[in-house]
Amino acid sequence: MKEKFWLIKRGSTFYSLDSDTRERKSLGTSDRHEAQKIIRAKNESTDRPALGLSLAKAYLAAYDPTLVNRTWRFVMDEFSARGQTQTQELRRRKLKHKAFNLIRDKCLIETTSQDFMDVLRVRNVFVHSILKNIHNLAVGMGWLPWPVLAPKLWPRLEPGAKRGITAEEHARILQAEQNMERKRYYELLWETGASQTDAASLCAENVNWNTRTLAYQRRKTRSWARLTIGPRLEAIIKASPSTGLLFPKIASISDKHRSAEFWRRCHLLGIKGVSLHSYRYAWAERAKMAGYPERFAQEALGHNSSAVHRAYARGAIVQVPSLETYEQSRGVAPGVPASN
Repeated sequence: MKEKFWLIKRGSTFYSLDSDTRERKSLGTSDRHEAQKIIRAKNESTDRPALGLSLAKAYLAAYDPTLVNRTWRFVMDEFSARGQTQTQELRRRKLKHKAFNLIRDKCLIETTSQDFMDVLRVRNVFVHSILKNIHNLAVGMGWLPWPVLAPKLWPRLEPGAKRGITAEEHARILQAEQNMERKRYYELLWETGASQTDAASLCAENVNWNTRTLAYQRRKTRSWARLTIGPRLEAIIKASPSTGLLFPKIASISDKHRSAEFWRRCHLLGIKGVSLHSYRYAWAERAKMAGYPERFAQEALGHNSSAVHRAYARGAIVQVPSLETYEQSRGVAPGVPASN
């Protein structure tokens, strides 16, 4: 029987030569005996694929006894245990998606690219993202000896368009909301662009009336967000408790319950395509349309990079004033450079 792989030597290194394609691959050894064992294993796995997998399991079991029995459920549990508390909860919830049942109890080393493609048939951005994350975690931890899918073979799935809540929608929500604490909470989201968890966690101690600033450390990135307190935000804060949490009842419930309550309110009003996070998009879009300097917006939203802020503000449409009007607003005579 013709052997598919031949053993050749160039310099001090041994290579395998594919007798069909003539492709050469280094065996990573200069020891002839070791090279012959690798070639023999490659030929046996070609003739009998099931035997090849059994041989691989035998070798891997000698390296790590738990490697051959580890399933994707173990990797998912490890992945869910990383990150902030709210991130862990979100990951556990998303990993319950039925698409992951296709590989949940499958051994890592028995997983094929077709298994992954079956999961990726679900047109869900979060499913695609999590599958790639748990795959990279398994490879990085050494639990998966080889990638299931090469980086270039992962299908691209563009996320759906996100938008900020409009001023008209915000006004309708406030008008319909009877709970005063929840109403103040929505007003604060509109004025600050804070994430729902950061806003719910705000305390009176985050306010400095001497400098009229509101400063808090973001839960997600640990970066600081700082913004000056304007008249509307001042009224919201002064209507809240003077010590401790500004929204004690809202802070006591989980983010999913806050989101569910907001969804119900929007559903009753016929408002579609928004969530509590839409207040964050809206703030960035309003800042861009108003000509607010990007570095100020970054500081107010607590972003570490300009790229993140641009992503939030990509839906903004800026109406550019005429040069004549802009010169007049700056008090600059035509053709005369403005002083720095």
